[in-house]
Amino acid sequence: MQDTVQVGDHVSVNYIGSLDDGTVFDTSLEEIAINEGTYDSRRKYEPLPFTVGTGQMIKGFDDAVIGMSVGESKNVTLLPEEAYGEISEDYIITYSMDDFTSANITPVIGEKITSQGHAGTIINVSEDMVIVDFNHHLAGKNLTFFIELVSIDRS
Repeated sequence: MQDTVQVGDHVSVNYIGSLDDGTVFDTSLEEIAINEGTYDSRRKYEPLPFTVGTGQMIKGFDDAVIGMSVGESKNVTLLPEEAYGEISEDYIITYSMDDFTSANITPVIGEKITSQGHAGTIINVSEDMVIVDFNHHLAGKNLTFFIELVSIDRS
């Protein structure tokens, strides 16, 4: 039996995700979340389980765990194309202000909205239009992950 991660393995990892400036955007470790000011009491902080190579994770993260052994840890930096992609102008949509007023919504820059099942952020508001960015909030960014392999389950 192989003792390193292969495609199709069910694994659990602890991780810390950060941006180029060191800002932690996500972690499975409660102590890190508390220290970084990102703690969410509604969330469970525990190793993240997933099946390698099935599209459950961003490609670069998936690729990074292949070949790791239980107890091993590494740091990996992912370029946008290995993570959430580049920012696409196709996902920045301009709406008429009438669309918002008829729905009894007062648009505010920075506010999150959902349209046709997609989450977006209002990035500009003028008298007659509202611009919403539906790109993933980590699109266009390099992401650095500290990854620790906790378990491999082949059962």
